[in-house]
Amino acid sequence: MDLLIKNGTIVTAKETFVADIAVKDGKIACIGAGLEETMSVSAKKVVDATGKLVLPGGIDAHTHLAMPFGGTVSADGYLSGTRAAACGGITTVFDYPMQRKGKGILETAEAKKVVFDQEACVDYAFHCIITDLNDGEILDEFKASVEYGITSFKCFLVYKKEGMMVDDATLIKVLLKAKEVGAITNIHAENPDVIDLNIEQFKKEGKMSAWYHYLSRPEFVEAEADKRAVHWAKSVDAPLYIVHMADKEGLEAAVEAKLAGHPIFIETCPQYLEFTCDVYKREDGRNFVCSPPMKGQESQDALWAAIRQGTIDTVATDHCPFQSYEKDWGKDDFTKIPNGCAGIENLYPYMLSAANEGKITFNRAVELCSTNPAKIFGCDQKGSLTAGKDADIVIYDPEKDFTISIDNMHSNYDHTIWEGKKLKGYPVQTYVRGTLVYDNGEFVGTPGYGEFVKRKPSR
Repeated sequence: MDLLIKNGTIVTAKETFVADIAVKDGKIACIGAGLEETMSVSAKKVVDATGKLVLPGGIDAHTHLAMPFGGTVSADGYLSGTRAAACGGITTVFDYPMQRKGKGILETAEAKKVVFDQEACVDYAFHCIITDLNDGEILDEFKASVEYGITSFKCFLVYKKEGMMVDDATLIKVLLKAKEVGAITNIHAENPDVIDLNIEQFKKEGKMSAWYHYLSRPEFVEAEADKRAVHWAKSVDAPLYIVHMADKEGLEAAVEAKLAGHPIFIETCPQYLEFTCDVYKREDGRNFVCSPPMKGQESQDALWAAIRQGTIDTVATDHCPFQSYEKDWGKDDFTKIPNGCAGIENLYPYMLSAANEGKITFNRAVELCSTNPAKIFGCDQKGSLTAGKDADIVIYDPEKDFTISIDNMHSNYDHTIWEGKKLKGYPVQTYVRGTLVYDNGEFVGTPGYGEFVKRKPSR
């Protein structure tokens, strides 16, 4: 055996028990009590996890690394973003290649894959953003994309001026073709026309602080688009994954459809669980600008209730940070602020701290941040501690106090919205396919070690 983690408390989405885990050739070989005494061959490395929790590696199903947006590029590239992921217990990241007019899905993905293969510190997968069907050529490429291992496609119902938005007809074509080939459609739901109308009015009134970013796209602006996306998915009986759900009304519509038996999946993000729209009234409010924005307390309460009830499926980050000087471009005009915040290193620790504080169970944290994203997106070797699966393992110390600071993060940005957040418990080691990549505050992995995750179709 290559590795034995002994005496730890193993936490899965369904169970919690004390046992040892043996790893060989990057896979979990066996799980059981007293393996060190019963194994016929000694392990090359033994880690005593007494008093610690042993968890499946986290999966961040929503990141935008090195993404061109708002006149710049997101601060974390493939190396720094996946390095930070490793240090937060994330062993697989999903990034979003963006298909543009005249470009195909696979050529777009391959261009990203070349760099990821050189720089990724953890394993990675792709959703592909669809912006233009190129007279139907892109739809014809869906089947080949699924065979390649990309089994999810994203549509924006917003960002019309940026050339990223799809209309309802295009959305329905994507939903139908994705369903046909065994893929799932991801959706960013906001109403662009109402946002533009609000922005135009605020400009006339000289109301351009970060607070008006929120007021330009409040709860009902997201809710309308959530409801429209759910309506179309139900109408054509196609699976739908709603990214970064932030509002109560849209959440309720999606949950209603889910409980009625429709394949509707709901993702939210840590920033919506921690902050409300009041952050936009702060002097540094521009640093919190993302889309959709943080909403009111009622929406935040609804999100936590859905997490506890099991109707939210995943928590991911929408990790898309920018430097503070870039955020400052919009100090006096919120429309010039690059949209996005950091979170890739904070996701798993934040949700596990919530479990440690009694807000949810540790099993639920594992389900939201590992097991469910693996199931939804066809990562059959990820998401659980099971013999034969990848040895993506996190050792978590529930007694370790940790305060988030820009000084102890491992990304390339110069500020974080999580500055000063105190967490109860923290990961102390991360293994990707049995290899140690993070150890007690230090990244010890190797850029380029991460592998592309070829996913299975949903049918």
